[in-house]
Amino acid sequence: MQTYKTRLKEALISKHLDTFPCVVLLGARQVGKSTLAKRILGVIPASLYLDLEDPRDFAKLQDPLAFLEANRELLICIDEVQRYPEIFQIFRTYLDQNNRPGQLLLLGSASRDLIRQSSESLAGRISYIEINPFVASEVKELSNLWLRGGYPISYQLDDDMSFDWRVNYIRTFLERDIPALGIGIPAATLRRFWTMLAHLNGSLLNASKLASSMGVSVPTIKNYLDILEGTFVIRQLPPFYSNTKKRLIKSPKIYIRDTGLIHCLLGIETYNDLLGHPALGNSYEAFVIASVLEKFPRFEARFYRSSGGAEIDLILQKGNKTIAIEIKSSAAPSLGKGFFEALKVINPDKVLVIAQIDQAFPIKADIWAYNLMDVLEMEL
Repeated sequence: MQTYKTRLKEALISKHLDTFPCVVLLGARQVGKSTLAKRILGVIPASLYLDLEDPRDFAKLQDPLAFLEANRELLICIDEVQRYPEIFQIFRTYLDQNNRPGQLLLLGSASRDLIRQSSESLAGRISYIEINPFVASEVKELSNLWLRGGYPISYQLDDDMSFDWRVNYIRTFLERDIPALGIGIPAATLRRFWTMLAHLNGSLLNASKLASSMGVSVPTIKNYLDILEGTFVIRQLPPFYSNTKKRLIKSPKIYIRDTGLIHCLLGIETYNDLLGHPALGNSYEAFVIASVLEKFPRFEARFYRSSGGAEIDLILQKGNKTIAIEIKSSAAPSLGKGFFEALKVINPDKVLVIAQIDQAFPIKADIWAYNLMDVLEMEL
């Protein structure tokens, strides 16, 4: 499925390859990293692709420096590089010897914190680009995207087969991908934890309560969170701080990044199931946040909540610019007292309300409600 954003990503990756010796595409499994890479390699004749899940390709790197030197004139693409983290020490020597841009294109399904050697070994030589599931700016059927999620295969299947695909995706992720990173947590344990997070999606993190429910320690809970965040399946949205004397919430909010996975973990199979489910509002919040952060990646994202209950769902900041965004799943959005109290503290440059409406309209004075696509087409 070729989209406008896919073409933009291809152009971005090519630009980085023209600048950096090593470019790394990071993102969850099955989001389209390999497809993007192969499209780029398709127009670069002097290139080579290795998939470390293929034993034949893995065997070629038993003497990695010798293999790299034998193919030094090529752009070498290595997929699923997190399966061989020790190779990053070799990359440093190789890149320094050749001293040219566009030597390596690496694809990984774990963050640089989980592939620690990359950040430690290749500082100044490496560029990271995150590849995410489809978001609202890329597709036409928003209800299908919201229900099925943005993994390309899941989005393109019908509801029944999409749900089955996600069931198998979760099973494979827990039973194969996590152990492949050297993480020895039982699949059933991590699935139970992930399901608990689906029920808590959009809520404040309470590590102590989670630890009590799971029968483990708070540090163990934080380790579980680090693993799921490092494999791109959850997001921790930090709180907004200000110089006000008001007591502010300091815990992050937890979101599962793809709504299709939220719905699968909660057993929501159809759009009608979703519309009648208690998770509707928080699911829509996760859906909107994923799309907004993808469209405006250079903004720092936070949320605001005081101990007194004043709250704004999303605060975007870049330089001296602050934008407050409230998210409503309703077609008739209303704003409570806590929202206006929060605005007095934050004093944003722009206020937006995103709701499921057809046309924008003013809610109060200079505060307007927009649909998601309206906001994604704005220049913030």
